[in-house]
Amino acid sequence: MAFDAEKVKNDVVLWIRDWFEENGKGCPAVIGLSGGKDSSIVAALCVEALGKDRVFGVMMPNGEQFDIDVAHALVKHLGIQAIVFNIKGAYDGVVTELMKHFDEFTAQAKTNLPPRLRMAVLYAVSQNIGGRVANTCNLSEDWVGYNTKFGDGAGDFSPLSKLTVQEVKAVGRALGLPSMFVDKVPIDGLQAKTDEDNLGFTYAVLDRYIREGICEDEETKKRIDEKHRANLFKLQPMPCFPYEG
Repeated sequence: MAFDAEKVKNDVVLWIRDWFEENGKGCPAVIGLSGGKDSSIVAALCVEALGKDRVFGVMMPNGEQFDIDVAHALVKHLGIQAIVFNIKGAYDGVVTELMKHFDEFTAQAKTNLPPRLRMAVLYAVSQNIGGRVANTCNLSEDWVGYNTKFGDGAGDFSPLSKLTVQEVKAVGRALGLPSMFVDKVPIDGLQAKTDEDNLGFTYAVLDRYIREGICEDEETKKRIDEKHRANLFKLQPMPCFPYEG
């Protein structure tokens, strides 16, 4: 069945509106704005659902961010309130303290620290203004674990987590967002490579495999399956000891 972007866009807008009626009547949506398509589209969906006065953007560079101008342009385009909160001081402070206790700061720890600090900032801002934090992950990224647990993988509500990258882009176009916000090459902001360079396959290939079960290249199929299995724990509730007193 063909993807009906206009219908899905309208359904997501209603879902956001209903969710806030139940879980934050009158509260603003707080969104970390990276300049990428996902946060841009979530912000636009929230504006349509709640009105621009109830959407609050937070830009969180770690020192300098080369593409932060895209996030600024989105704020102007949507007419929302936003702040820039530089996390470099917090990042450097954690690294300095960590290196007092360990001989090295591993690459994986270094990659995941900024998104976890950003989520801490979003929740601090959210509590300060009585808001609710938007999760901006999509199904394609979640499928292969391309998110940080308790970092960008956290949030109070998640408008895009059941939509693939191609579907998210279609929703962005249905919202009338300019191409610069929808078609920007995805970069996680943590490394110089694009998302697809890091993954080793394109989102188009991944999305087709998710929706149709088709992947012509066996090595790519194997890589996707391995990533999916290895990262399922990120999407499941925290396991707890099943004690019954």
